[in-house]
Amino acid sequence: MSQLTHALSVQGCHTAIVTPFTTDSAIDYPALDQLLDRQLDAHIDGIVLLGTTGENPTITRAERTDLIKHVVRYVSGRALVIVGTGSSSTQEALELTQEAARLGADAALVAAPAYNKPTQSGLRAHFLHLAEHGGLPLMVYNVPGRTAVNIDPETVAALAQHPQIVAVKEASGSLEQITSVIAQVPSDFAVLSGDDAMTLPLIQAGGVGVVSVLANLYPWRMNDFVHAALDGDVLTARAAHDRLLPMMHACFIQTNPLPIKTALAERGLIAEVFRLPLCTMDAPQRQELVASVQRFDTPLVDA
Repeated sequence: MSQLTHALSVQGCHTAIVTPFTTDSAIDYPALDQLLDRQLDAHIDGIVLLGTTGENPTITRAERTDLIKHVVRYVSGRALVIVGTGSSSTQEALELTQEAARLGADAALVAAPAYNKPTQSGLRAHFLHLAEHGGLPLMVYNVPGRTAVNIDPETVAALAQHPQIVAVKEASGSLEQITSVIAQVPSDFAVLSGDDAMTLPLIQAGGVGVVSVLANLYPWRMNDFVHAALDGDVLTARAAHDRLLPMMHACFIQTNPLPIKTALAERGLIAEVFRLPLCTMDAPQRQELVASVQRFDTPLVDA
């Protein structure tokens, strides 16, 4: 196993924060601050901004700049700020990563390029170029269901030899792939789940955390669950996993982030507003989601 020292530790529970909008589709900063306060009060380890859950494709470049500035200033070192900077163009991803670095982000989340389907050699070249020139530690994001390309374990292992490539967010859905990655990377390279429901098996296999959608709604419960698992408190972690699992599934009853934003809106924390091509949930799935939240919240309350 390599003795390489990576640039940043990113273990723990990181929230893939939603981007709340006002009824006229502007970014709702007061609502965002309320969401951030809940995360920080729960001692969440990181805020992942401008990922899939944050409706990244519909955020303009000017909005990106303002949003990153605002969140970095608001969080003020109380949690890591990790910014989504992926693109199908390596040059654009580089520019976005460099901007996030200038604005004070702690790390960049970079998904595999979508649509153009690079080879494994192309993926290695893409991420290494960003690591060399982007100015931030990188969390590689493997989400083949959205990008149409899988980052193979051997590719992750090769990328993990670079000190600026510090983690992978694994959302392949394959425990076989996850365990293969964990077996091949250096001991200080962070393997995190990109799927809430895979968090416990991933940690039990040697991973170190999650980038969570459900933590938007239940930051205390998700953070406690993850840290119980990391601390080896198997009984507590298993009970928390079993309790949270129906809500983990409910958050993906339709395309993310439709369910999580709808649930937050039901709580009165944000407006139920999406930017096209995303739109409000279909009525049957929305009713099922609301019923799931109500069942979970009774008799437990997570303020």
